Amino acid sequence: MKEKLSRREAISLGLGTAMAGAAGKLVAATDTESSSDRQEGNQMADLSEFNKYGEDLERQLMLRTSPIAVKMLEKEADIPEGAVRPKKDRGYHLAQCQAFAMSRREGTTVAMLKEDHWCPTAPMAYGMVDRPESIEKWTHPYDCFEQGKYVGIVTAPLKNANFPPDVVIVYSNPAQLRGLLLTMPVADVPSVSGHFFPPSCGWSVVAPMKTKQFYVVVPDPGEYQRALTEEGDMMFSIPGEKMPAMMANVRKNEHGPFSYRDHHMFMQPDFERPDFYKDLFKSWGLD
Repeated sequence: MKEKLSRREAISLGLGTAMAGAAGKLVAATDTESSSDRQEGNQMADLSEFNKYGEDLERQLMLRTSPIAVKMLEKEADIPEGAVRPKKDRGYHLAQCQAFAMSRREGTTVAMLKEDHWCPTAPMAYGMVDRPESIEKWTHPYDCFEQGKYVGIVTAPLKNANFPPDVVIVYSNPAQLRGLLLTMPVADVPSVSGHFFPPSCGWSVVAPMKTKQFYVVVPDPGEYQRALTEEGDMMFSIPGEKMPAMMANVRKNEHGPFSYRDHHMFMQPDFERPDFYKDLFKSWGLD
């Protein structure tokens, strides 16, 4: 028996997948895990293990940028050592999507309090400022944290973050996202939600923290225009407490039939040739 199966062989054995998107739900077919494994996996990992998760995700999914560790700050004293505060430390402001970009591309730990923001949506979504009723006339609907609960947000590359994350955000192309989703057991499929309208800075943080659901989010226009996000990128948010179980499945399926690194297109040898190819090869005494 071969140790690895091709995609075609896997499908022939009944390991195919189906996806349904009416409510942003994704359906997969993978191995199920026992309840004892699930309970063990759901225990909160220590900081060094979170850092290892970041390294493993980058390697196994061949990500262009680092997964982001995200933590909401209840008080200013919670800002981790070494974090950059844009206005205080550098004399400028950022949109939250730009802070995400600095963390995942440059490896910078960025703490954003209300005075650091240059786009109004994130501080409203994170409950740092009041949300005027008039906002609903020009923006897509989105949920918010309770006003005053948090004073800020900090982000860092997961592989070297010095704080445990509330949420991990992975930026990937659709094929990499598919490879990540297809490591999940069937029992976890209902815990995957999606949102495809702005603001992505809200939906990628607030929703997974409040619902404890995984979230597939489409980067909004600000991500593209201001944070230079690739056109083909998607965002996938993972509640921090779900990372151990998710990564146990990622590691278990590193060389599975739907592994991103091992999942290749098929090249067909002896493909059908046009007649003039055949004539040329025949003139050369070749097949």
